[in-house]
Amino acid sequence: MDLDKHRTPAPYEGGEGCLTTLVRIPVRIVVLVLVLPVRMLWDLLVAGGRLAERVLLRPLGRALEWLYDQVLVPVGRALARLTVALLVWPWVGLWRYVVVPVVRYGVVVPLVWLYGAVLTPAGHGLRWVYDKLLVPAVTGLVTLLLVWPAVGVWRYVLKPLGIAADWLVVHLVVLPLVWVHRHVLTPVGHGIAWTLLMAGKGLAATGRGLWTAVVWLVMTLLVLPLAWVYRRVLAPVGREIAAAFGVAWRVAGFISRAVGRALAWLAWHLVGAPVTWVYRAVCTPVGHFLRDVAWAPVKRVALEAGRAARGALASARETLRAARRDAWRALVGPPQVTDARELDGSAARTLGRTTTVPSAAPAPEISLLADETVKRG
Repeated sequence: MDLDKHRTPAPYEGGEGCLTTLVRIPVRIVVLVLVLPVRMLWDLLVAGGRLAERVLLRPLGRALEWLYDQVLVPVGRALARLTVALLVWPWVGLWRYVVVPVVRYGVVVPLVWLYGAVLTPAGHGLRWVYDKLLVPAVTGLVTLLLVWPAVGVWRYVLKPLGIAADWLVVHLVVLPLVWVHRHVLTPVGHGIAWTLLMAGKGLAATGRGLWTAVVWLVMTLLVLPLAWVYRRVLAPVGREIAAAFGVAWRVAGFISRAVGRALAWLAWHLVGAPVTWVYRAVCTPVGHFLRDVAWAPVKRVALEAGRAARGALASARETLRAARRDAWRALVGPPQVTDARELDGSAARTLGRTTTVPSAAPAPEISLLADETVKRG
């Protein structure tokens, strides 16, 4: 079987080399040997999972669903209601009818009255004393004892001293430093900066040359060989290994299914077929024999016994009815008949009679048994 017959060739297969061709077949054989047990184990686990889901998990889920709907939900609702009735409502009633009234009328109302009738007027009085007496007195004292002396010291002592010190610092320190910076330090700094700039340019050129040489060496000795190895060796080998895994997985699937069919065939011919033959050739004739020889006579006997029992019960009921009628007649007497024709004649004759028998067939007008009388039950 050509497994790659219907596959579109990959783009890289157009320029395959001898290395790829030599590596492909051994790699695929090795990968098939490695993948086949995994694929068979996977198929076995899938079949076992489906069987477990159908035989165990689905009935268990239905049982758990029924248990949840029919047992746990009603029990949970009952427990929730019981919990609310025993734990929530007592605390709600205690809070609503005990704690809230006690706090409102025992704490809040007295505090509100105390705040409105006592603390508010007292606070207003203290605020007036603070605004009208304390603030002006303290302000006047601070101004007289601290502000005016400090203003006099600043205006007549510190400010003239500061002006004199500023003139001395400017003429004795700042101007000489400015002259030194402008005529000495600036030319020296320009010379040093020019020297450093020229040295930096030389070092930069040297560094660029060294960096170019290092980059060329790394690219030539390391990157290009690694790229060639990756492009020519690792990439084809990796692609072949991936393709080998795909082909091996499909081939292992075919082999696994073939093994499964073979095991099913063996199970049928070793167990299923003998059991079927035993059922058809042994159990079925034995069952038919037992049905015809043992069960049928027992059934007929049971039916006959049932009919006899029903007949006996019917006879007993008729006897009981007759005894009840006789006892009633003995107690109240025979029925009163106004027409003599009602006492004799055929039970089936209804012509000329006031009473008809619903269950009796009409008798002919001329009867040979006209002289006989039939006792009606």
